[in-house]
Amino acid sequence: MGIDLTKGQAISLEKQGGGTLTAVRMGLGWQAAPRRGLFGTRTREIDLDASAVLFADKQPVDVVFFRHLVSDDGSVRHTGDNLVGGVGQGGDDEAILVDLARVPVHIDQIVFTVNSFTGQTFQEVQNAFCRLVDETTGQELARYTLDGGGQYTAQIMAKVHRDGAGWKMTALGTAANGRTFQDLMPSILPGL
Repeated sequence: MGIDLTKGQAISLEKQGGGTLTAVRMGLGWQAAPRRGLFGTRTREIDLDASAVLFADKQPVDVVFFRHLVSDDGSVRHTGDNLVGGVGQGGDDEAILVDLARVPVHIDQIVFTVNSFTGQTFQEVQNAFCRLVDETTGQELARYTLDGGGQYTAQIMAKVHRDGAGWKMTALGTAANGRTFQDLMPSILPGL
């Protein structure tokens, strides 16, 4: 069982019993929140998008998202766009795979974001989470659950960053507004 992270909490990405992780999956899951209407409760489809921005010395150098599924160096890969969410049972609706052993040495941080491309706010989302999984064993290492909805259209979820010879994950949970990762850059940069 993984660790439930709180905003700002960091964990080391070392394997239990020693050693370092070589490949991780950042999974994103969500569901549309039911809305009350004149004729009962209904839900609308919600299109959230996961992105990974690769940084070298606080400068963005590459990004992986639904229109650019693989980083230029091949170390980070998006599994594809999910337009509706709601796989259920805690499964990932979108995932980004990171081959930590292949991440070039100059890349020191990878920031994971989620945004509503269609502009729907997080008030319309429920059961949203970001989780880190050891891709080799399938074991969930950490999970960050979004608290409640809000009038924002994006969140800077977490970052994986170098820590000496290894890596750490920090839950960020910063609310932001924007339809794309480019819109989120002013919210990402202060957290680096």
